[in-house]
Amino acid sequence: MFVEASWKDYEIIDCGDGMKYERWGDIFLLRPDPQVIWPFSKPVPLDKLHAKYSRSESGGGAWEYFKKMPSEWSISWRNLNFIVRPMGFKHTGLFPEQATNWQWMTDKITSANRPINVLNLFGYTGAATVACASVGAAVCHVDAAKNMVAQGKENLAASQLSDAPVRWIVDDCIKFVEREIRRGRKYDAIIMDPPSYGRGPGGEIWKLENELFPLVELCAQVLSEKPLFVLINSYTTGLQPLVLRNILTKCIASRFGGTVCAEEVGLPVTEGGIILPCGASGRWEDV
Repeated sequence: MFVEASWKDYEIIDCGDGMKYERWGDIFLLRPDPQVIWPFSKPVPLDKLHAKYSRSESGGGAWEYFKKMPSEWSISWRNLNFIVRPMGFKHTGLFPEQATNWQWMTDKITSANRPINVLNLFGYTGAATVACASVGAAVCHVDAAKNMVAQGKENLAASQLSDAPVRWIVDDCIKFVEREIRRGRKYDAIIMDPPSYGRGPGGEIWKLENELFPLVELCAQVLSEKPLFVLINSYTTGLQPLVLRNILTKCIASRFGGTVCAEEVGLPVTEGGIILPCGASGRWEDV
C-alpha cells in the first residue's frame, strides 16, 4: 500500500459510521466516506467541529456549519501550499492521500538530471502540477472544468511558483491528447486521474471501466523516446490495483520496458492505529 504519513497540516483524527473526522490546519471537518463501515473509536467532539457534510436521501448533500470559519484557507505539505475550499459533493479541492505520489514524482524528476515535460490529465486543482513544477519540470495541465483550472493557478501562486513553465488547458482530455498526437508533441511523464463516471459536453457517457484502457493506449503515443514515469489514479470502487498494473504492463511496459507497480493508496488514522483506504494508484517507471 502507498501510505502518506508526513502531513503536519492534515490529519484523519478518527473515522467511523460512514464518516471521517479530519483536521485541515486549524479547521475540523466531518465528511462521508462509504468505506468506513466500523464505529468511531471515540465520540466526535462536537465542540471542536467547524462543519459537517451530510448526504441527502434524494441525492447530493450540503455542508452544515457549527462554527465561524473562512470560506477558504491554505495548508502546507513540505514546501508547498494548497488552498482548501469546502465545495459541493463533500470535496475540499485537495486529496491529501495523493502526497505519496507527489513525493514519488518529484523524486523521479529530481533524479532524472534532465529537462522533464509532464502531461497532467484530469488535473483538477493542480496539486500534482504544483509538485512537479516545484522541482523544475515543465507541466501541461489539462482539465475540462474552467473553475478547477483557475484554482490550479491559485495553488501555483500560493507556492510562489507563478513563473514556473506551466500551460493551463481547459479542454476534453481525450480530444487534447488526440490533437497532441497530430502535432507530434511528446512528454516525458504522464499523470492521469480520470473520473469514475461522467458526461461529455455532447452528452457522451464516460465509464472508467470502458474508457481507461483505450485512454492509456492513446497516451502511450505522446510519450517521448525515453519516458520517465506514468501514473494512473483511480477512485472507482471495485477496480483492483492489479487492473491498473495490467493496463500499464500492456500499454507502457511492453513498449518501453521499465517496471510497473500498483497498490492501494491509504492515509493513517490517529485513533485506532488503522489505515483508511483512499483508492488505488498504478505507477510505471523507467527503472
